[in-house]
Amino acid sequence: MDELPIGRRVAYWRGRRKMSQQVFADRLGKSKSWVDKVERGVRRLDKFSVLYEIADILQMDVQLLMGKDPERRADALNCIDQVEVQEIRSALERYDSMSAYFDAVPCPPPLDDLRKAVNHAWLTYQYGRYGMLTRALPKLLRDAQAADAAYGGERAAEAAHLLGQVYQIASSVLRKLGECELAWLAADRSMAVAQRADDPLLAGIATTRVCNALAAMGRARPALELNVQIANRLAPGGSNEVTPARLSVYGMLLLQGAMAASRIGDSASVDDLINGAQEAATLLGGDHNHYWTSFGPTNVELHRAAAAVELGDGGRAVEVHHRIAEHSFNALLPERRAHHLLDIARGYAQVGDVANAGEMLLMGDRLAPSEIRCRPIAHEVMSDVLRRTRGAPSSLVAELAEHMGVGV
Repeated sequence: MDELPIGRRVAYWRGRRKMSQQVFADRLGKSKSWVDKVERGVRRLDKFSVLYEIADILQMDVQLLMGKDPERRADALNCIDQVEVQEIRSALERYDSMSAYFDAVPCPPPLDDLRKAVNHAWLTYQYGRYGMLTRALPKLLRDAQAADAAYGGERAAEAAHLLGQVYQIASSVLRKLGECELAWLAADRSMAVAQRADDPLLAGIATTRVCNALAAMGRARPALELNVQIANRLAPGGSNEVTPARLSVYGMLLLQGAMAASRIGDSASVDDLINGAQEAATLLGGDHNHYWTSFGPTNVELHRAAAAVELGDGGRAVEVHHRIAEHSFNALLPERRAHHLLDIARGYAQVGDVANAGEMLLMGDRLAPSEIRCRPIAHEVMSDVLRRTRGAPSSLVAELAEHMGVGV
């Protein structure tokens, strides 16, 4: 892309935005002929003021427009780079519902097709294929926004439900990859859309995404309070029907509350919330994936270990890890397992066992490379392993560190 003339780059990004030359010219305050000459290289673009205006209309960073894209990493199939971040940010900046208030949104995607795309995106996330997902997210966001803006009547709630899910997917993957502000924005959007979808459980699981983003930005206390508040509203029993989906969402709210409590060192709240989630998991009767939660007895134990790590008790985390039934653990999807192995790598590092910490990173990498190679926390653990290893690390750990771009 950086080798193309500036005019060709303008044409490329205009096409990506599905904008005709006439529409682009109108927004720019120029003639269609002027745009055509720029894109064919007949007319030069040598004024920065015009370049910035074009970049603004195309919803992109001016550096990308000028061909100064950051180089894609060697492991781009597994990781995200700033090109993808910019594309997702541009998609999140769209307000199709407001535009639809004034003008009809043309050609919204069929809801059946959109539903299949959303389900595929969830599976892509739960298999830990973050690079593939982030490249698909911008179009999925635009399609879901267009559908939400266009469909009315009985289909309005379904369109809103699908858009809410897409925002949750975006929030989850962005948070993992260190883009916390964007993760918060997407999660906040998911909560607003869930109310229009008239689905309390969707709103409940959207709450966990907001709280995860808040905790990642150092706002663990409000994350704890919000998780517990909404969990109390959705608790099974009384006027709330006891269903597998409700138990799953309720349980995940308690687990994420426990993780927020662990961030502020509140071990008593951690134990209370995890025990409450364990009761819900017992009622559920097994590991399930209602509302894409992966909730059940095994996931409760994974969170018990993760909370111990956050509290600085790596030894307890390792104990929990060893008592998890192997067949139950192996039945979980790759993202959950690799995430847990990263937590246990941190636990081993806390007790000074850097050899086993490195082994956990290797095991996680075999399951879901993106979970290990792309997450900032994994880079911190690998750096710690390399620094504290006596002599040279094993060849496999050294090779993984090289793939991650981590040195001593």
